[in-house]
Amino acid sequence: MEAGRTALVLTGGGARAAYQVGVLNAIRIIRGRRGGNPFPVLCGTSAGGINATTLATYAEDFNLGVRKLAGIWANFRVGQVYRADTATLLGSGLRWGSALLAGWLVRQSPRSLLDNAPLRALLGSVLDLAAIPRAIDAGALRALCVSASGYTSGESLSFFQAAPEIAPWRRTQRIGVPTVIGFDHLMASSAIPFLFPAVRIHREYFGDGSMRQLAPISPAIHLGADRILVIGAGRGTDETRTRTEAYPSPAQIAGHALSSIFLDSLAMDLERLQRINATLDAVAARGALPEGLALKRIETLVISPSQRFDPIAARHAGALPRALHLLLRGIGATRRNGAALLSYLLFEKGYTRALMELGLRDAMSRRDEIARFLRLDGRG
Repeated sequence: MEAGRTALVLTGGGARAAYQVGVLNAIRIIRGRRGGNPFPVLCGTSAGGINATTLATYAEDFNLGVRKLAGIWANFRVGQVYRADTATLLGSGLRWGSALLAGWLVRQSPRSLLDNAPLRALLGSVLDLAAIPRAIDAGALRALCVSASGYTSGESLSFFQAAPEIAPWRRTQRIGVPTVIGFDHLMASSAIPFLFPAVRIHREYFGDGSMRQLAPISPAIHLGADRILVIGAGRGTDETRTRTEAYPSPAQIAGHALSSIFLDSLAMDLERLQRINATLDAVAARGALPEGLALKRIETLVISPSQRFDPIAARHAGALPRALHLLLRGIGATRRNGAALLSYLLFEKGYTRALMELGLRDAMSRRDEIARFLRLDGRG
């Protein structure tokens, strides 16, 4: 297998992306003192896109990049991501209320429920984006890809910064666009609908890349990957379906909608990839693959949570700023059946550290499997 074609795919999920950092920390431990970058192709969406970009800026020293990432996530506060003070939340509530009750009098519709300007300031203070082209020129990085969803076109755009030989692509509702990754791309990719404002890039407004992302693994393949490690932030073990008489709270409905955006397409894409691999194996077993076949076998490893995040979020709800806690409690987000919404918004260190610890445990329990995938066991 050709060297330099291992990809890391990091999915979206707001504060849930802390789990990815725990897994990455385990990979750092498993690799030991090995230098370099085990993932020359880095692909991310939403908060996963920010994590991937951080790793890209440290592509010449993966272990240092993981430590820097862990330091940020282990000390998060909500105020570093979005404004949660009483005046800001009250103003947002009044704007949305006015738009709903007297929209014909309001000249401009509200853009979002929350103001994530602090996130842009944080990214600007910790990320040296100029390090990305340096890493590509040095051969430490082959490609970085950050995906976003166009509100006008309805297309999923994969913005990528890569080695010059990598060509753009176009598929149904999916486009790969070469560019210089900037803060606008990161803010657009992580702009959760309704919660955070859309970002204009060139002629179109973009929102969270998980929306309408039919094939989240596809960009890594287009960028030349043969092996793909996927770190999800999914539901974990599903609970048994139980009878309920209570009408779902607004938070429960919102959490269900966000889970559909962030989680469902990955499972379907993995199933599709497994079917392609099985077909190629069956054809190869009968003899040589047909010449010119435009498919190749992709080795994948998926690390996903062993526990649900919702109850973990519910246990840490008290860490929220008071005004935000009251707002979320009012719509049912601090109750267990509504905590899915909370799990995306709880950028508080108690919760993020708990997810990081879970990610570390889950990955270390598969230490041998990860070592084999990364060819740390001496395999070619």
